[in-house]
Parts: sequence; C-alpha cells; structure tokens
Amino acid sequence: MSIWDFLVWVFWFYIAVACIWIFITIFIDIFRDHTLGGGAKALWVIFLILVPFLAAIIYLIARGRSMGERQRAEAEAAQAQTNSYIRDVAGSSSSPAAEIESAKKLLDSGAITQAEYDSLKSKALSAV
Repeated sequence: MSIWDFLVWVFWFYIAVACIWIFITIFIDIFRDHTLGGGAKALWVIFLILVPFLAAIIYLIARGRSMGERQRAEAEAAQAQTNSYIRDVAGSSSSPAAEIESAKKLLDSGAITQAEYDSLKSKALSAV
C-alpha cells in the first residue's frame, strides 16, 4: 500500500464520516421540528432512506435556515437554564446578616439558647 493509496483511503473515510454526520443531524432535526406534522416527518425519513444524498441536499436547501434557528433557540434556552441554575445556587448562600437574623428568630421563638445564638452569630461573622 503506497502513501497515495493511504491518502485516498483517508479522504474517502473523511467523506463517509461527514455524510453520516449530516444524515444523523438531519434525522435529529426532523424529529425535533414541531412545525412538521407526522406525515411530513415520515415522508422526509422515507426520502432520506431511498435517496439519501439528494434528500439531504434538498432538506438543507429547503429547511436549512429553520434548522439553524432551531439549534440557536435550543442553545439559548440551555444557556438561560444554566444561568438560572447558577443564580439559584449562588443565591442560596445567605449573607452573614441573614444568618444572624434567622438565628435571632430562632432565639426569639425559643428554639435555641443564648449560647447557641452567640455561637451561630460568631460563625456567621467569621465567615466574612
């Protein structure tokens, strides 16, 4: 096997992987698209199975823009969900003043003693 045979083999392997990646991406997009009905989804799948390259090219031309918009919307939703989670987790750690206030409420209700209140207060102040 010469170096040229190897390079041709690598080239065709790359083309095959790229085609498979495109087909998988199109199949995923077909089933994530809420604007397509069940019949249209079935027709696209049958078309992709029977004539895959032609169907992929037609799908990318006809629905490529909406495909990109759906991916962008999903990425933005995932980012918003991540940001919301980070804000919730970061907001759950209370400030020393809030910890002292909650300890004071416990002391006033009789749930803890003065010594326990002083201990909680010193821990809250030392965390600063």
